Amino acid sequence: MLALLRPSARAAIALASIASGIVAPRVAAQVPQVPPGQQLPTPDQARDALQNQPELVERLRRRLLESGLTPDQVRSRLRASGYPETLLDEYLLGADTTRAVQPGPRTLEAVRSLGILSPQEADSMALQDSALAISDSLQQVMDSIRFVRADSARADSLADSLAVLRGQGLKLFGLETFRRTSTRFQPVQSGPVDENYQLGPGDVLVLILTGDVEEVYTLNVTREGFVVIPQVGQVYVANLTMGQLEDQLYARLRRVYSGVRRGPRATTKFQISLARLRNIQVFVVGDVVRPGAYQVSGAGTVLTALYAAGGPTANGSFRKVEVRRADKLVSTIDIYDYLLHGINASDVRLQNGDVVFVPVHSGFVKVAGEVTRPAVYEVLPQETLRELLEFAGGFGPAAYQTRVRIHRILPPESRDAAARARVVVDVGPEQMAGGTVPAVPMAAGDSVTVLSIADRLRGYVTVRGNVWVEGQVGFKPGMKLSEAIRLAGGPKPDVYLDRILVSRTNEDSTRVQLRSAFADSSGSVVSDLDLQEEDEIRIFSRSAFLPTRYVTVVGAVQNPGRLPFREGMTMRDLVLLAGGVTEDADLREAEIARRAESEDPGALAKTIRVRLDSTALASGGSDGGPPPLPRSGGAAGVPDLALQPYDNVLIMRQAGWETQRLVYLTGQVKHPGRYALRSKTDRLGDLVQRAGGLTEEAYAGGIQFYRSYRPGLQPADEQLPRLDQQPQPQRDTLPHGFVERVGIDLPKVLKDRDTRDNVILVAGDSIHIPEYNPIIMVQGAVNSPGAVPYNPGKSLDWYVDAAGGYTQLSDNKHAYVTQPNGKRQGVKRRVVFSDDVPKPQPGAIVFVPAKRVQDQPSNVTAVVGTVAQVLTGLITLIIVADQSN
Repeated sequence: MLALLRPSARAAIALASIASGIVAPRVAAQVPQVPPGQQLPTPDQARDALQNQPELVERLRRRLLESGLTPDQVRSRLRASGYPETLLDEYLLGADTTRAVQPGPRTLEAVRSLGILSPQEADSMALQDSALAISDSLQQVMDSIRFVRADSARADSLADSLAVLRGQGLKLFGLETFRRTSTRFQPVQSGPVDENYQLGPGDVLVLILTGDVEEVYTLNVTREGFVVIPQVGQVYVANLTMGQLEDQLYARLRRVYSGVRRGPRATTKFQISLARLRNIQVFVVGDVVRPGAYQVSGAGTVLTALYAAGGPTANGSFRKVEVRRADKLVSTIDIYDYLLHGINASDVRLQNGDVVFVPVHSGFVKVAGEVTRPAVYEVLPQETLRELLEFAGGFGPAAYQTRVRIHRILPPESRDAAARARVVVDVGPEQMAGGTVPAVPMAAGDSVTVLSIADRLRGYVTVRGNVWVEGQVGFKPGMKLSEAIRLAGGPKPDVYLDRILVSRTNEDSTRVQLRSAFADSSGSVVSDLDLQEEDEIRIFSRSAFLPTRYVTVVGAVQNPGRLPFREGMTMRDLVLLAGGVTEDADLREAEIARRAESEDPGALAKTIRVRLDSTALASGGSDGGPPPLPRSGGAAGVPDLALQPYDNVLIMRQAGWETQRLVYLTGQVKHPGRYALRSKTDRLGDLVQRAGGLTEEAYAGGIQFYRSYRPGLQPADEQLPRLDQQPQPQRDTLPHGFVERVGIDLPKVLKDRDTRDNVILVAGDSIHIPEYNPIIMVQGAVNSPGAVPYNPGKSLDWYVDAAGGYTQLSDNKHAYVTQPNGKRQGVKRRVVFSDDVPKPQPGAIVFVPAKRVQDQPSNVTAVVGTVAQVLTGLITLIIVADQSN
């Protein structure tokens, strides 16, 4: 079935198969990889490429417009041919061109039935399908896939060639020119043509007579090369240019129209123009992307055919494209003239039946390094290094132009006995004299590298430190220290005058330290040293030697933390810099912990209790403003205390001042919601009572009690997940924001308020009372995990059996039940007495863990053997002792 599809469709389907992993490895190995920087398309993208064909849609619309048929005539002909009359509405005049159209094989058949497409042109359109609208990487892969089944040797060769180029990391020059959809073109089908265009069968001419006679004739060139002009007769036009045809028409029209003549005395004038160009069929074969027959315009050239066929492959030649007509070689085209210089002089106009043949390349040479256009270029046998560097655009600005390195593979006859086939050829300064690249012959497989100049920077000195513009400044012989400092903007006002350090590197890479000093802050130097290249000048600031002194404020302030100390800083200044006090601040007094200045090594600090000015700290100032906020015990008009470096100031908080503590009660209670605790001893039973009690649908045994943990209050055994581990599924689903579930026996709490399950509530607790749930979830290492209906009185083992039983990896000794109230009960296996197996309640979760794989082999056998030996020895001693008695 794949063989019946169009070649490009087979390519896209093969690509989709490879991307999906369903193609045999042998076939997939023949497909070249996508070059670096590009991605292999997904199967969906490959299928979309078969459907989205914008250029084919545009071509169909143009042909229907040029046919002269009205939309009603098109619909009537479709109806007469057995097609739906609306099949081509998307391609007719007035259709919405912004909508995506997906032409199919039936569309081309319908257009062909209208008589406006020849069979050859329909086949050509079928070939130029979705491959035109896909990316370069997809196009390159599809080009090679197309003939995998028909010619695997050719596909292997193409894959090897692309693999070599991909390994070098350089693109083959000119390959992308024919791959890009934006560069694809079709020659004009109407309008003026150049003076060398030769008429032929299929062309449509327009003859306009003006003056004594006013006539317009549309003239179709027949298969025999004639046009028929009314009252004039047949005129042979085949192989004539427009100029030659005009000369012939002067002679023929004068016989009928006496006013036709050359010059201003003519009373009847005519104009002949080309209304529509004919289509010709050409054949593109050889190492091209899509070899085959193509319908191109009569004005088409070799480049037209190459663009239609996707251009040469990585194995094809860009330098020797041949045009064959019958059994003769008409011309050989060098595409590099077009690619490098935009010169199209050698492009040959094609004729019907011409063959464009792309042979195998003549050899590739890689050009890398400091050139304008590094790439892989095809070279002809007579070309040299000079032409090759011209292909690459010449030297780059950082090129070392006195040396070029060539890696060469020697031919077999030039290799020595040690079979060393690779050599390095250096083109040195003596050959590059005068800046002229020598004509060194190039060979296929050469790798040319243009080296770069050294990265080392010279001609500078560096000025760092307390200057306005740090960095490198240009060096010149005889430069003084003061001049370098001046070029760096000069010293800042707080410059340290007593020392300037100059670090110098000697020729043997040792470093010498020189020094000088400033005479004053203007930048004048006491000892103006002579600088050398690459000297490093260091200028210091007085503030750099000062200690970083600070004070710290903590407690009831908006932004507690460490602040820089300033001389004269007071308590009020510090509180203002910290954003002011908070609502719970106790302004009666604050504590200052000051660094101890005693000789006692055990003394760390001394504390000072000071009273605060509540008016200034709470209201924002004593002069004007709103009335002061009430604070317990605050005093007004208290003197502002000056601080000392490293003081630690604690603003006290009011005892017992805090916001409401909120808990959440949801589910089957009469008044669910968010409740504030009335005291620090409120319990679960009190909260349920405040909510009006439980509803009739409530399942008290399934209470879900969650407690959140703030930082510092997390359980000691809580293990944080590692970042390199995948998160494990939770056995008990917790609400977002809560980290731990607590098991509570709510029915017991409702009966007895003194039970230990009637816990004291804290802020952030969340309680949910569910409805009755008659399902037991069985999870973990069982054969068929899932839900099992609740069966009263049945144990954990019964529910595991209902879920398919234990697996080979089940650890049945450590299975447990999470009861609906959150409490967990484990299995206790006993050797002598009966097992203690819990009984799940409605809504419980049964979990069976998997056995841990032992890192070390079991030593039970060795222990048993040792015990047996000891027992044997004891028995022997007893027998010997009995016999001796």
